[in-house]
Amino acid sequence: MPENNRSEVAPLRGLLDRLGSMISNEPRDRMQLVELLRGAHARDLIDPEALTMLEGVLNVAEMQVRDIMVPRAQMDIVRRDATLEEILPEMVSSAHSRLPVIVDSRDEVAGILLAKDLLRFFPGGNEEVFDMQEILRPAVFVPESKRLNVLLKEFRLSRNHMAIVVDEYGGVAGLVTIEDVLEQIVGEIEDEHDVDDYLTQIMQHPGGRYTVKALTPIEEFNTYFQTGYSAQDFDTIGGLLLSRFGHVPRRGESVVLDGMQFRVLRADNRRLHLVEMRRVQEPVPPDPSAS
Repeated sequence: MPENNRSEVAPLRGLLDRLGSMISNEPRDRMQLVELLRGAHARDLIDPEALTMLEGVLNVAEMQVRDIMVPRAQMDIVRRDATLEEILPEMVSSAHSRLPVIVDSRDEVAGILLAKDLLRFFPGGNEEVFDMQEILRPAVFVPESKRLNVLLKEFRLSRNHMAIVVDEYGGVAGLVTIEDVLEQIVGEIEDEHDVDDYLTQIMQHPGGRYTVKALTPIEEFNTYFQTGYSAQDFDTIGGLLLSRFGHVPRRGESVVLDGMQFRVLRADNRRLHLVEMRRVQEPVPPDPSAS
């Protein structure tokens, strides 16, 4: 497990060890245990972060892979016959360190490609010696009904960080990573898409791409992009986008708004965190007078 993930989870052992000393009357069910923990927090016996982690541990034991997986349609993938020139832009645009490799369809996952395995082919991009089959890592497959606590144990033992999720018919349903599981316990973990707090709410990237924090105030967004959204209706750009989605979107979902395409880079079950924005050409509606 990466060092940053290990440091996030390490306090759990001490918290669980202390849990026994806080329980005077043995709880009869999960709800009573949660109430007991919350009472301990109210009496300042455990801090808010510890309470969140303990509740996360209890939730993970009841959740299944299907509850947190990245759906099949939103998976970033590369094809097994892709060239170096085709793979590199896909790695850069997805900003992931590992991607599933498919054969002809998303149901045929040949393995996992790690970005670090491509480094030896650069600089220069020596296409003549590049062989996808040689650097492909084996894929791990798990059923969507698997419990998250069981999956986390398997991740730790196998040192795998990603698994392909399959449905009851053997088709690919999505993928799940160790980070997805850990975030259910410790909360959001900084990843490739995160913008540090000391940076601005809006960052410009080459190719007309922007990353925008969902908590960016509407006024700041309007000033930066010369838009005119009302701050009376929504305080943040995230609030505006949630109203257009009509639900809490998952990573990879997108929506077009006034000539701007917003793609979700990071979100959890409760709120939106980070989006990518690109200007797009909206289709011009037909002119009724022309007919």
